[in-house]
Amino acid sequence: MATPTKAVSGTVPKVHVESSHAILDITGRPIALRDIDLATFFRPARVAVVGASDSNARPNTALTQKITIWAEERGATVHFVNPNRTEVAGRPCFPALTDVGDQLDLVAILVGDPLPILRDAVAAKAKFAVVFAAGFAEVGAAGEKMQAEMEEIISSGDLHVLGPNTNLNAFEVFRDDLPGRAIALITQSGHQGRPVFQGQEIGIRLSHWAPVGNEADLEAADFIKYFSDLDSTGTIACYIEGFKNGRTLQLAADHAAKNRVPIVAVKVGRTDEGTSMAKAHTGHLTGSDAVVSSVFRQYGVQRVDGLDQLLDVSAALARTKPPNDAAIRRLKRGAGGRVCVYSISGGTGAHMADMVAAAGLELPQLSKHSQTELHTWIPPYLRVSNPVDNGGAPVRDWRGPKIIETMLADPNVDLLLCPITGALPSMGNKLCEDLVAAAATTDKPVFVVWGSPVGDEEAYRQTLLQSSVPTFRTFTNAVMAARAYFDHHRFVSGYTSPFDHPARRPSAAKAKAAAIIAPKGKRRASGSALSEQDSKALLSTYGIAVPKERVVTSPGDAAKAAKRIGFPVVMKIVSADILHKSDLGLVAVGVRDEDDAKRIYKRMIATAKKAAPKAHIDGVLVAEMVRGIETVVGVAQDDLFGPVVMFGLGGVFVEVLKDVTFRVPPFTKSDATAMLDELAGSAMLRGVRGQPAADRSALVDTLMKIQHLAVDLSADVAELDINPLLAGPKGVVAADALVILAREHPELRVES
Repeated sequence: MATPTKAVSGTVPKVHVESSHAILDITGRPIALRDIDLATFFRPARVAVVGASDSNARPNTALTQKITIWAEERGATVHFVNPNRTEVAGRPCFPALTDVGDQLDLVAILVGDPLPILRDAVAAKAKFAVVFAAGFAEVGAAGEKMQAEMEEIISSGDLHVLGPNTNLNAFEVFRDDLPGRAIALITQSGHQGRPVFQGQEIGIRLSHWAPVGNEADLEAADFIKYFSDLDSTGTIACYIEGFKNGRTLQLAADHAAKNRVPIVAVKVGRTDEGTSMAKAHTGHLTGSDAVVSSVFRQYGVQRVDGLDQLLDVSAALARTKPPNDAAIRRLKRGAGGRVCVYSISGGTGAHMADMVAAAGLELPQLSKHSQTELHTWIPPYLRVSNPVDNGGAPVRDWRGPKIIETMLADPNVDLLLCPITGALPSMGNKLCEDLVAAAATTDKPVFVVWGSPVGDEEAYRQTLLQSSVPTFRTFTNAVMAARAYFDHHRFVSGYTSPFDHPARRPSAAKAKAAAIIAPKGKRRASGSALSEQDSKALLSTYGIAVPKERVVTSPGDAAKAAKRIGFPVVMKIVSADILHKSDLGLVAVGVRDEDDAKRIYKRMIATAKKAAPKAHIDGVLVAEMVRGIETVVGVAQDDLFGPVVMFGLGGVFVEVLKDVTFRVPPFTKSDATAMLDELAGSAMLRGVRGQPAADRSALVDTLMKIQHLAVDLSADVAELDINPLLAGPKGVVAADALVILAREHPELRVES
């Protein structure tokens, strides 16, 4: 029997839109991000500080100074507002925001009760405000009520608000003497972004910091869109506790992917403990982590775990150029990125080679020509095929640059990775100089690992950190960055936006679905399950193949139906009140003749009445026995994303191993194909131990049809489970299906 996919609330998440004319898909979700002039937020001409202070006893004094320095560095005029002061820091101070008399671009609100000030900001037609105060949705019901009031104030005008429960990290002054493309940072915790900000101290360029807090208005998606449009942005780095809305996340990540701007994200909420803390901190729902991870894959977001990884991977992506066309073509065919490991120790090379290979990257043999050349400078007893072990001595003289030049010129190499585990000045100093010099002459990335735990060595501080060469302190982060580099460029090189052709109108199948879900004269209870035959009928309206089958109500009819369909057959009890039929012995596979069919019919009816005496039994289903690889397809409603499509291997693989993956509509055929390959047991679909391979094309086609169903019926179907979906060598068949109607939408709506 099918195993229900876990479903949650089917409500459509609240989405901020700029007008009532926002373009929506048929699920009621936007298909375009709002257009906000965030350039004015980051470079305002007129700024007001409400709650300004110069008293040593007040924390607002430091905040006032910080905002003033930041604003005046941008050439802005700064106004102070405080009803208890006539001047602050020798400047005139207005009693109220409405007294300023200047068209304000940005209002920094430093008072504990920001709501009256927000009303004044709306009245003054200010463009942006920052609410520093906490005590809103992150603290529970009372705070949620206050935040809802704040949102009503914001929606009453054209004001956009950052916060509440934010900080003033948006007003940091960034170094402008660092070269290359920059990291733009988005965080929902100010302190968690500090290590990335401090990357400037080791030469990593940052351009912006958006601490979004509770996102009463401005959210991470708004800043992702803005940052990905800037020529200066090399990477968008994010620390996220919860997304305000799944659809805006999709749209923002889509926008970045179309611009080929990488997003690297730490997303908390992998565990129940992390989810609880994130809710307490920002007032967000973190969403199903498995779904979030799948959405990240769907839109090419590189997910990391640690803040050191966030900085290292972001910096590496910002500092590197794309692979050449030949490498891109190989990546798109599914090949791994080709890495050459270069070391002064065989042990170091072996260690790094293990980690590179484990990450799914390739260690190709260097060409015969390259190996011959390398052995003119490296002793013949050392390995030069890849990894390349120079033995140490050649790095001290003129041979070092020749060796590096030869590896980078090899057509089999896309990235050079040099781990330096020991900080020996006699070798490390010259080696680092040669690596930095070579990196300046090639488009191929050169990654260096400086393994010394000290970190004050000349080669590290003066040579590596003063260059734009991606430099790491651990093997793990270097390999992770290499993997992210190839994954990102593979993804964006073949990316097609699923929002190019969104579903604006229901398909023709929806009208037919109405007659099944809510037949004339019969109202189904919300939360109820359709019978197996009705569930399969619903699938058939969307072109999904089901077995030949018939519901019978007597032993004789069972025998006749089985003979007509053709032995062997499958028999199952038919009752919407009995979901787990196989657990109760109410499924029989391989029924071999008419006598067998009669006997099994009688046994099933008796067993069902005994096991579920209150269940309404419609009869017994007699169906053709279909063979194929067992897979499972499901639809559930997610709090953040709405309808979500699941695919996995059926049977024990879904019950025990939970080998499944997800996609959130809209998604493309390429996404559906990727779902097949993301499973740990994907080799099963290619055929193992004499089993024929599954019809991958038919599986992909079915996933696309399920997507149409999920979108069409998003308000009406809480759960759909097809388990098993049998994938044979020619086509797929839904052998069992279960549909549960949405609790909040008992009646089907069919739009014209």
